Amino acid sequence: MQISLGPLLYFWPKEKVFEFYRQVAQSNIPVVYLGEAVCTRRRELKFKDYLELATMLKSAGKQVYLSTLALLETPSEYTELKRQIETAGLKIEANDLAAVHVAKEMNIPFVCGPTINNYNLASLLKMHQWGMTRFVVPVELSKDWLQKVMDAHEGPLPFEVEVFGHGHAPLALSARCFTARHKGIAKDKCEFVCIKYPKGLLAQTQEDEPLLRLNGIQTQAAACTDLSSEITVMESMGISHFRLSPSSMASIEIAEKLMSGQLIPTNSNTCDGYWFGEAGFNQCQT
Repeated sequence: MQISLGPLLYFWPKEKVFEFYRQVAQSNIPVVYLGEAVCTRRRELKFKDYLELATMLKSAGKQVYLSTLALLETPSEYTELKRQIETAGLKIEANDLAAVHVAKEMNIPFVCGPTINNYNLASLLKMHQWGMTRFVVPVELSKDWLQKVMDAHEGPLPFEVEVFGHGHAPLALSARCFTARHKGIAKDKCEFVCIKYPKGLLAQTQEDEPLLRLNGIQTQAAACTDLSSEITVMESMGISHFRLSPSSMASIEIAEKLMSGQLIPTNSNTCDGYWFGEAGFNQCQT
């Protein structure tokens, strides 16, 4: 099983992003997803900057994928999506069906990202027919569900399977920006306020229990998904990739430990409920 580094979902200053990927280039992480997948208003990095990072990472021997936006809202965003896929010269992670359509039309192989709702074997085989080479399991689905899908196919699946194994699970996207709303400003005049929250803005219940992370237009789980204890099980199921979603520079060290079979740091707010068919914020394994 390979460890993959998912796209950076937070809004960081440009120099911090470059420093992060310089360290990734020096690491043993084999698979890297790169690109703005959350909000089109985040423009610290231009598309050419992502291409520069991709060139650096490929020179370091990484498999690099361009991650696309998960929520397209305007015709101009779709036009820009087509331009990027056409000119990047990279394999892509399609995070919504518009990107799937473009990849299919351009005959570009793609990874189907976790924000596309693929819940059955028939839809997955159709995606594979259109060019899907790898399927990232939606975060809310369980191990038992995945096993049933894999068992439903006669013989090995014709595409790879990746599981979101570590990080704050992306749960939902909205046309509204909750970070801007929290600060009392309009989305169109957001002042890029989410750059002040490098791991998102924690939202708690009335009982002061951490519940969600507000990351611009994206809502994440407050607890950190940790399925590292399930890697052996995943390998026996035939899962090919374990995704780590980066949230800090320390994510690189965590990925290195996962690859070498070492225990990774834990904290009091981890979860694995979805994988075991329970509420997502539950911690089933101790």
